[in-house]
Amino acid sequence: MNQQNRDTFSSKFGVLMAVIASAVGLGSIWRFPYLLGENGGGAFLIIYIAFMILIGTPVMLSEFIIGRKGQGNVLRSFKNLSPKSHWYLVGLMGILTAFVILSFYSTVAGWAFQYMIFSAKNIITQPVSINHAQVFSDFTSTIVLPLTWMFVFVGLTALVVAFGVQKGIEKYSKILMPIMFLALILLAIKGLTLPGSMEGLKFLFYPDFSKINTHAILSALGQAAFSLSVGNGIMITYGSYIKKNENLPSTAFSVTIIDIVSATICAIAIFPALFALGMRPEQGPGLVYVVYPAIFEQMHGGHFFAMSFFFMLIIAALTSAIPMLEVAVATLKEELKMSRRKATIISATFPAIIGIFTTLSFGPLRNVKIIGLNIFDASDFLASNILLPLGILGIVLFLGWFYSREHIKEEITNQGKLSAKFFPVFLFLIRYIIPIAVLIVFLKGLGMEGFGLMEHWLGE
Repeated sequence: MNQQNRDTFSSKFGVLMAVIASAVGLGSIWRFPYLLGENGGGAFLIIYIAFMILIGTPVMLSEFIIGRKGQGNVLRSFKNLSPKSHWYLVGLMGILTAFVILSFYSTVAGWAFQYMIFSAKNIITQPVSINHAQVFSDFTSTIVLPLTWMFVFVGLTALVVAFGVQKGIEKYSKILMPIMFLALILLAIKGLTLPGSMEGLKFLFYPDFSKINTHAILSALGQAAFSLSVGNGIMITYGSYIKKNENLPSTAFSVTIIDIVSATICAIAIFPALFALGMRPEQGPGLVYVVYPAIFEQMHGGHFFAMSFFFMLIIAALTSAIPMLEVAVATLKEELKMSRRKATIISATFPAIIGIFTTLSFGPLRNVKIIGLNIFDASDFLASNILLPLGILGIVLFLGWFYSREHIKEEITNQGKLSAKFFPVFLFLIRYIIPIAVLIVFLKGLGMEGFGLMEHWLGE
């Protein structure tokens, strides 16, 4: 399987920036804080970190192995490694997952565009206090602006992907990630300076396990998969772009640690400020659009800091969306021999269409419910709690039970050049621990939602 004819990342730094950009994005800045707020704070954080290390890292490494060994897109890699089987269906599910996630990511990113304009016009940072929850509700319930910004975001994502791996994905990851990290750290420092912020730190770092239930565990697992971009074909696709001399285990572990640190900084940036302002942590998907404007409202030069924050949020969304679109683009490009430009246009069309429904689910389609959830939340549930766990399950079952142990070790050690004392532990995790953990949590979560669906149908 020759790598010479495939795109590759140009350097180890390029690999790290691209993979970290995929992992440390909207999932950390937007999604993680509101899930943490809804599920009790510190206890959820501990479970999340455990899932990241014990499940996320081995699964990411598994995807890197499949991609680099298979030397193809998410479908082709499975076909190259297991030619006469149906394992490629795991890759097909990965493409579907990426489309679903990208559709509601584009909705959230669209909000950030409008809020950057609100900030520039000093609408949400006026000296006179305003109801930020009402501003957010009024904006998201409209049609034209949310849809317009959603389409703009999908277009920007497609533009970067159209440039290719080195000139598009790698280049812009190197530029955007340092900007985002600097902004995050500054916001965290500012949040800690507010009177009453220590209550927020208590919420984060004093775990209350009485608040943990099956839903919280399922959410933590889904967020770990979400945050590390595993289970949806991204890391298999990126793995196929990694050169043979790169250290895959080191890359996977580095990304996990940086992602955990980044998510924690995001939480520190928001919860001390939230408690300082006397606001509830259970704000849901609109958390950063309600809390942060209230913070900036009380700062000198608040409109400037608000513009900077929402610009950072757009960057985070973009770095997350780019690899999701690349999963489909690489597949169309290689399987159907399309040009990258044509494959990008076609691939971007699908999440844009789905995005119309997720975006309007806060407005004209707000009363459309799927098992009691609006379209946006149902898409989130489908991706995080069904498709991602199934994707993870397929990946670890394939690598742990149906692929050659010797070939796995060769890829981990770079043909024997690197030490791999952890290999037995890695194999044990992907064969036994991860499949059992993912299956149990997945079935429990599905069962809960299934009962809800049954009651809905029966009208009970």
